Amino acid sequence: QVQLVESGGGSVQAGGSLKLSCAVLERLYNSNCVGWFRQAPGKEREGIAAIYRSGGSTYTDDSVKGRFTISQDNALSMVYLQMNSLKPEDTAMYYCVADATDCSGRYRAPTYWGQGTQVTVSL
Repeated sequence: QVQLVESGGGSVQAGGSLKLSCAVLERLYNSNCVGWFRQAPGKEREGIAAIYRSGGSTYTDDSVKGRFTISQDNALSMVYLQMNSLKPEDTAMYYCVADATDCSGRYRAPTYWGQGTQVTVSL
């Protein structure tokens, strides 16, 4: 089982920054990929970033590329999402996700999901 606990959401004005954190608590070593999805009101969940913990490679969706950066601290079992130049359209519930193989959302839905943290961006 993998447990994911998000923190760091909140409200910010457009152009501002937020940093989301995800604590990866696992009893089995089956979370090689940890990432972030988001779901805006009335829209489907979308994968926006992922990091492959064994090699450190990353994936960032075009919708946030250049503004959002995913990183990890393996010693602390933490994964972060630094979000800069936030826009009102970034308003969504953000979920930390994990999977044994891929969690980017490009191929299938990740296996493990956190409870989510709300990000609200206002003009």
